[in-house]
Amino acid sequence: MNQDVRLQALSEFLKAKRAKITPGMAGLPLGLRRRTPGLRREEVAQLAGVSTTWYTWLEQGRDIKVSISVLENIADALQLNKDERKYLYGLALEEAEKKDLEHEERVSLTPSLQKIMEELRFCPTIISDRRCNIVGWNAAAAHVFLDFAKIPKEKRNMLELLFARKEFKALAVNWEHFVKGFIAIFRTYYGQYVADEWYTTFIDKMESRYEAFSKLWNESEVSSAPDVLIEFRHSKQGKMLFNLTSFQAHGNHDLRVSVYTPVEDTRTEEKLKDLLKEKH
Repeated sequence: MNQDVRLQALSEFLKAKRAKITPGMAGLPLGLRRRTPGLRREEVAQLAGVSTTWYTWLEQGRDIKVSISVLENIADALQLNKDERKYLYGLALEEAEKKDLEHEERVSLTPSLQKIMEELRFCPTIISDRRCNIVGWNAAAAHVFLDFAKIPKEKRNMLELLFARKEFKALAVNWEHFVKGFIAIFRTYYGQYVADEWYTTFIDKMESRYEAFSKLWNESEVSSAPDVLIEFRHSKQGKMLFNLTSFQAHGNHDLRVSVYTPVEDTRTEEKLKDLLKEKH
């Protein structure tokens, strides 16, 4: 991501978050009728203890110097959560540009991680890299979602598959809720690896191809591990309920493990076992 794109992303994020904070949420009087939702720039500046001019420049995406302490005040004023704060710091601080962002073209799973994934026999599990490229999956995931082995490696991007493949739209009962979690995770990476040009290219491609992606992306939701209860309508087994647990796998590669655990007191695990039997 070049300097102009980084500052534009910062500008869009600040505007989106400011629009979601009402005066009442910030402890401010309502005052006169407002033309737009959310706080005014001068109100954010007041809450953060900075001048209106300086905050306006920051929100406009101007190349100005900013300290961590001031960013913390702005994050407090906008009531950002932990993940949103990291995203803000990644976009606003110059230190983020100094990271080594060379992406490994060939990410391989360690034997231990491969073993863990395979042992989760009745929990569909997908392992992806920081670009949401799928680098590993178990048999349960192939049965519930797609047989990823039949998809060319260069097209195994989980985020794009959610929009491109009709199977996913038919599978998830609340498809938009399902996708939002992935987009929120993707945005954490986007903020962390701001100097990687790949993200800009990928986002431009997704926005040009999928109107729904553009809409959800512009909501600027950020979360490193959203809690998601997912209801699927499987073509063979019908209703299946899963809890999604997502976590980072520590090591040389920035890998994410997404485990779909069958909800207790439903027939989801039983149905999953039936699916696995069909292939044997």
